[in-house]
Formats: sequence, C-alpha cells, structure tokens
Amino acid sequence: MEFVQIIEMQTKRFDEIEKLHEAWLAETEGTRTAGTELVVKDRDRPDTYQVIVRFPSYEAAMENDKLPATQKFAEELNGMLDAPPVFRNLDLVRTDN
Repeated sequence: MEFVQIIEMQTKRFDEIEKLHEAWLAETEGTRTAGTELVVKDRDRPDTYQVIVRFPSYEAAMENDKLPATQKFAEELNGMLDAPPVFRNLDLVRTDN
C-alpha cells in the first residue's frame, strides 16, 4: 500500500530550507525512496508550509528516513524551524484524477 507523509513546518527561513533540500536531493540521487513531493505554502497562516511526500510503501519511507543524508537534513532543518514540525503518516486509500 502506498504511503503519504505530510510534514507541516513554520519558518521564516524558507529560502535556506530550499537550499538545504536541493543539497539533500543531490546527495540522495539514486538512493532515496521518496517519490512525488509537493511543497505548499499556507495562504491563511504566514510562514507555514507543508511538504507532502508519496512513497511506494510505509517500509520504503522508513528506509528513506534511515539514509545518513536524510538524518543530516532533519537535524539541520530542525534548527531552521520556528516550531517543531508536525507529521501526519497516511496510508493512501485512493487516487482520483
């Protein structure tokens, strides 16, 4: 079953986070298990963003989490946030187009 993780973040340092993310993408090329990724900005709450990541399975997401580059990214990211991130872990039930 496909798995979706939503990470909500509050930050005034979004541009720095984007640079950190680009470095993570380059470092994990060919090894990451994350699939489609959406980054969205909340229109109603300033400096609030959500990252929506689709994985082939929960197990694949856990493999991705164990990558050294992901661990490093998470540590650096936490230092750039205004509040702790909020995670939502979801099993994908259906996709309609």
